[in-house]
Amino acid sequence: MIFKGINKPLTMHPVFRNVLAVAAGIIIGSVLNMGLIMISGSIIPPPEGADVTTAEGMKAAIHLFEPRHFIFPFLAHALGTLAGAYLTARLAVSRKSFLANVIGIFFLLGGIAAANMIPAPNWFIVTDLFLAYLPMGWLGGRLAAKK
Repeated sequence: MIFKGINKPLTMHPVFRNVLAVAAGIIIGSVLNMGLIMISGSIIPPPEGADVTTAEGMKAAIHLFEPRHFIFPFLAHALGTLAGAYLTARLAVSRKSFLANVIGIFFLLGGIAAANMIPAPNWFIVTDLFLAYLPMGWLGGRLAAKK
């Protein structure tokens, strides 16, 4: 019979599926991150006269920012990483915790790059780099493991 076994479900190689899980985590985490950054100004308006659309504008106005202006950037970084790590761990076939931590490392590298390009107070940079990325990658993996 030519079509013997046609009713078997299509399977995907585990490594390929893990790569897709990481890609999905990066995409979803990035979309959530940018979405929160985009709505942040409507919830906590930037200081009067601050141009937050360019790095140069941020550098010129950073002295006007108060701690409340850093709430949404931190939430965007932390929740984007958490969602990306969680999704990756849920979709991955194996090494779920490791791959969730890969998402944390990926976003940490992005956070380090952003800290070098966009000015912010040292207290925010330290808090952001130490609490928003690796701990959220780890937590995303742990939350997915409980399902």
